[in-house]
This record gives sequence, C-alpha cells and structure tokens, in this order.
Amino acid sequence: MNQFIQSDISLILPEVFVLSMAMIVLMTDLFIKPSSRWIIFALSQLTLLGGAYLTSQHFNHETQFAFSNMFVRDGLADLLKMMSYMGTSLIFFYSRSYMKDRDLYRGEYFSLVLFALLGMMIMISSHNMLLVYMGLELLSLCLYSLTALDRDNQKATESAIKYFVLGALASGLLLYGMSMIYGATSSLDLSVIAASLLNHPMDHAILVLGLVFVVAGLAFKLGAVPFQMWVPDVYEGSPSSIAMLISSVPKLAAFAITLRLLGDGLQSMMVDWKQMMLIMAILSIGIGNITAIAQTNIKRMYAYSTISHIGFILFGLMSGSLNGYASSLFYVVSYMFMTLVSFAVLMMMSSKNFDCQTLEDFKGLNKRNPWYAFLMLITMLSMAGIPPTIGFYAKFMVLQAALDAGFAGFVVYAVLMALVGMFYYMRIVKLMYFDEPKLKNNIEVPIDMQWILSTNALALLVIGLVPHTFMEATTQAVALSFH
Repeated sequence: MNQFIQSDISLILPEVFVLSMAMIVLMTDLFIKPSSRWIIFALSQLTLLGGAYLTSQHFNHETQFAFSNMFVRDGLADLLKMMSYMGTSLIFFYSRSYMKDRDLYRGEYFSLVLFALLGMMIMISSHNMLLVYMGLELLSLCLYSLTALDRDNQKATESAIKYFVLGALASGLLLYGMSMIYGATSSLDLSVIAASLLNHPMDHAILVLGLVFVVAGLAFKLGAVPFQMWVPDVYEGSPSSIAMLISSVPKLAAFAITLRLLGDGLQSMMVDWKQMMLIMAILSIGIGNITAIAQTNIKRMYAYSTISHIGFILFGLMSGSLNGYASSLFYVVSYMFMTLVSFAVLMMMSSKNFDCQTLEDFKGLNKRNPWYAFLMLITMLSMAGIPPTIGFYAKFMVLQAALDAGFAGFVVYAVLMALVGMFYYMRIVKLMYFDEPKLKNNIEVPIDMQWILSTNALALLVIGLVPHTFMEATTQAVALSFH
C-alpha cells in the first residue's frame, strides 16, 4: 500500500511543488517590503524552473496512471506542461514593468497565476471527468480574480462579473453533460467510458445530449463561436497583463481536456462531435475574422483574432486522426507564443499614465523604435499565416489534416477567411510603417525583457523556417498518448 501511494505521489511531484511554492509566495509577500518584491518574482520563476525540472525527469517515458486512473502522465501531458511553464515565465517577465506602474505588482498576482497554472496542470493530466472539472474550476476562479485585480478600474470589475456569470453557466453545462455521460456509462474514468461505448449498446439520445452539453462547456473555455460572447469584453476590460494570460497559456489546458474528453473518452461518438466541431470551426473562423476588421480597440481586435485561431485549431481536431491532433497541438502552442509577443509589445508601448488601447497608438512605431516595430511585424505576419513564419506552417498543417479527412470544401473556405484576416493584421503594419507617430514618448524597456522578447519574436520566424523538428515532437507526444 505504501509503495502504491509512493508511486502515485512521484507522478504528481510537479503539481505538489507548484502548489507548495504558490502558498510560499503568498505567505512571503506578507513579510517583505514593497521595495523587496523582486523576491516574489524570483520565487515565482524558481517555481517554474523547479516544475520544469521535475516534469523533465519523466519526459518521453511510457504512459503512467495514478490514483485509480484519475491522473495520467504521458507525452501529451509532459509537453503541454513544459510549454505552460515557459509561457507563464514569459508572462511574468513581460508584465513586470506594466504591473509595477499600476501598483499591481503584488504577491496575490503571482500566487493567483501559480494557482491558475496548477489548475492547468491538473486539467492537462486529467483522465477522469471529476478531475477535469476540479482543475477547470481552480483555473477559472483564479482567472476571475485576476480579471478584477485592479479594483480601481470599473471596466475590469464589470468584465470580471460578466466572465464569472458566463463562466459559471458554462461550468454548469459541462457538469450537466458529464452527469449524463456518467448516468449512461456508470463511470467517470475516460478509459472505462471509451470501453463501455465501444462494447455495449447505449441509449444514444442521452449520450448525444450529454455530448452536446460537454462540447458547449469546452467551446466556452476555448472561446469558440457561439460561446465567444465573453472574450472581447474580458480582453478589453482586463489589464493588458491579465488579458495576455487569459488569451495564451489556458488555451493549452482547454485544448488538452478537449482532446482527452473527445479523442479518448468519447472517441466512439466521433461522428457526432465532428459535426459540432465543424459548425463551430466554420463560425469561429468567419465571425472572428470579419468582426475583427471593424475593431478600433486593439485588445478587442486580438479577441476576435483569438476566436478565428480557435476555429483553425478545431479544424485539426475534427479530422479525428493522430496527424490532425498533432497539427492542432502544434497550432495551439504556436498561437500561445504569437499572442505573448503581441501583448508584450502592447505593454511596452504603455506607460504609467497611459494604456496602449487603440490601433491609432501604433502609428509611426517604426520611427519611434524600429526594432520593436520589426518584432511586431514578424508577429503580425505569423498571425496572418504568411510564410516563412511559424503561423503559416501551423495553418498549413491543420488544413492539410482537414483535407486528408475529406473536408476539401471547408478548407477552401478557411483559406478565404484567412485572406480576409490578413487585412486587419496588415493594417497594423501599415500604421507602424507608413503613418506619422501619434505618440512622442520614448519606449523604455528593461534590458532583460528586450532580449527575451526579441528571442521570442525571432523564434516565430526561425521555427517557421525549420518547423519539422518541432512538428515531430508534437506528433510523438500525441502518438505516445493515443497509440
């Protein structure tokens, strides 16, 4: 028994470490002066390094289960956790000056982000619907709190309330769907559910209804149409650093539970959920790209851009093949790094008494700072899917998977919508390079952030030139998990 428990504990060491450090960060903040908050930053980065080290000890090993098959460590989980550590670390770096200027550089910010990371890690390794829900709620509660972190900002408070109400509704839908599936299969374990659906005839009506509710809950967390109504308001109302968090790393966890629930537990119902995925993908790509054109607020434009990217990710998922899953995984990781750069430039252009909010604020950025304009150019080209960036290869792979699955007509539609999307990305490029500067203030950025941001942005170009190594890593991770 002791050996059994010890074996289980060894598999969740990264989660235990992150939980312990999140509490230490929160407690440490009580005993240090505001001028010493660099200690909190250092502890948070140490947490991410420690979590990455513990996760790497298991990397590329065989699939292992813990706690009666509730928790899984496999290639998919380890890869997504490593990407989550990296994304969270970049968020801490990019948001440091921005949060200091707004007096939000506090212990609760760091601890809430770490608790949110813990929720994501639980979601990524969930192999049981109950654990999926627990991880999702931990993440959601942290994000609601972070959205309202700036208590003096009325817009942030309004966004947090809307996010909370709609999030609670989505969680209810997801839970209701899970209860229906549990009622039909008598299990919450994804492997048992998959075996039951495969080997025994079921009441198909109850299962399909349960599936509809589950997909609706997942679509809300991803931000897919028609469950995207929260995305623009939350992005616009939140502080830019919080909007950057909400739009990036949690998408990895949402992708993971979508893949595990649909691609593993409910694989036998693929015919049903592929139709729902197809409808959401078509609507997300179309509405996301067309609505983004009309936006003048940069964060609302990013929000609709996110919705369109989610549509492309769903295109890979709906193929129902390992290649499609791997392509979507590559896309969601690429999207995270593109989003981090786009928000980082936004925060760099902000100052203590000014928030970069509108497209007009990008006018003449090339004359104010040519290097940051170039980094933003790379990011916009990547988001638009223009070669040779990573964004082009990511779009190409998911559309190739959809084409192989027989969705040729819808692939043509997606390509046309991607061309529409190029307009609003290229509009930012036009403002940066061909318009006169509206703002005259200098852009002052710490040297470490300059190097990190430059590396991040240039990676979008470099990996786009040699993407096959990284695509092989995602393919291997998916193959190890869904062999």
